[in-house]
Parts: sequence; structure tokens; C-alpha cells
Amino acid sequence: MLLKVNGDTHDVGAPDHWTLLEVLRYRLGFTGTKQGCDKGDCGACTVLLDGEPVLACLMLARLAEGHEITTIEGLAPLHVERGGTGVDPVQDGFDRCGALQCGFCQSGMILSARALLDANQSPTDADIREALAGNLCRCTGYTQIIEAIRLTVAEQHGTRPPRRAWERPAVDDLDPRTGA
Repeated sequence: MLLKVNGDTHDVGAPDHWTLLEVLRYRLGFTGTKQGCDKGDCGACTVLLDGEPVLACLMLARLAEGHEITTIEGLAPLHVERGGTGVDPVQDGFDRCGALQCGFCQSGMILSARALLDANQSPTDADIREALAGNLCRCTGYTQIIEAIRLTVAEQHGTRPPRRAWERPAVDDLDPRTGA
């Protein structure tokens, strides 16, 4: 079968019953796509198929033929191809907000967030939670994950992200009349 992954076409020999996850990890070496529950519950295997998040553990690899597959390994090069520099802004936001934790859910979360921001450049918190609903974090790091996406959105709009609950207000945010 021919699979287009991260912009490159691969001629892959694999049994017909293999999932996209198995082909990506064990035939092509894209180990950023994690093998978690193998039943569609955790989202660790999330990849983008034509820009939409899919669970690679539930999809037969042969059904991905003729589609563009993006794994976490292809996100930064895709960002550069689109005119950016460095890693994708979502990856940068996750790093800067400490949303990486153990890293097991990281690639699925980041790819789900990238798909959301490609479809909706101004998501609400409810939109963010809905987009991430299929991705489980074993470290309970959801606060930092949502903050990472908020940061990415704010920077895309040239604004400041919302202040974190535990942060002191910046001097610019203080009311000069009350100091609060």
C-alpha cells in the first residue's frame, strides 16, 4: 500500500488487518504516535488525516491510502512549509506552559489542538475542551494543556493570554485608581 505521511509517500508492506497505528509505529518508525488503549479511548494514537484528527488504532491502514497523514514528527516541518519558523506554535505553547508532563498524551493532544486551530482561529474554552475530549492525560495536566492552547491563540492574534489564576496581575493590568 502507498501511504503519504508527513509529505512523503511510503510503499508499505503490511498485513491487511494492521491498523494505521501499527503501520506508522512498526513499519515506518513514527513512534511519536503512541500505542495506548488500542480501543479508541485514550487518544494517544491521534494523527491528522487530511487535517482532521483520527484515532490511528481504530483505522485500518489500507483505508488511509490516498489521504495525507500528519504525525507529530511532521508538524514542525509542515509549519515551516507554511512559512513559519521553528516548531509549530502549539508545540511551543505546550513547552512554554509546562503541558508536556510525562509526554504520553502529548502528540495526540497537540495534533488535536492543531486541527482545532486550523478550523477555528478563535476557539472558546468550551471549543478547546470539546476538541480535546477524545484525548486523556494520565498526569491530569489539563490546566496547562488548555493554557497552552489559549497562549497559542492569543499570540496568533497579537494579544496577551488570559492571566492564570495563581499569577499576580501584571502592572499593566492593574487599575491605577485601586491598584487591583
